[in-house]
Amino acid sequence: MLKNFWNKGVLEAGCDEAGRGCLAGPVFAAAVILPLTFKHPLLNDSKQLTDKQRKLLRPIIESEAIAWSVAEVSVEEIDTINILQAALEAMHRAVHQLSTTPEHLLIDGNKFRPFPEIAHTCIVGGDAKMKNIAAASILAKTYRDDRMDELHQDFPQYEWIRNKGYGTADHRAAIQQHGITIHHRKSFRLLPDQLRLF
Repeated sequence: MLKNFWNKGVLEAGCDEAGRGCLAGPVFAAAVILPLTFKHPLLNDSKQLTDKQRKLLRPIIESEAIAWSVAEVSVEEIDTINILQAALEAMHRAVHQLSTTPEHLLIDGNKFRPFPEIAHTCIVGGDAKMKNIAAASILAKTYRDDRMDELHQDFPQYEWIRNKGYGTADHRAAIQQHGITIHHRKSFRLLPDQLRLF
């Protein structure tokens, strides 16, 4: 059972990121403030849901949330500041964009950079424990998947429409054959020997 709140009587936003472990594409994050009355039988950690279930939940979350936002950090920024800092920055951007300012942030994972004037709690496995973090995980995942589907149109040989930029065997084989693109993270070890830019 996912919990409605961490601190009773406090307006909380759940935050999560998507795409941290990918070889290509930006990292996304979402922040969601849900009403305490929100419930849906499918709501869960996005990794436990099918693509169809995530797509079904996204408009429900967006329409019923008190506030929600999605933000991204580009590949260029990832390569400059590293993926951990980029993921934290994406969460900061998402919180900053919320139309309602929360009183407390619930962060999926064990690392966060304090947000000015808003306390936070890091919760390992939070997307499987808290409703608002689960909702954030779904928004971050679906918006990032949509972006990778768009990028696939220009670079279909990498099969981003299926692997979403993760380091699957077919993705690595395509890098081996075609080299890397402007959307690949150059600071990541993509292959034993980094290849030419395509």
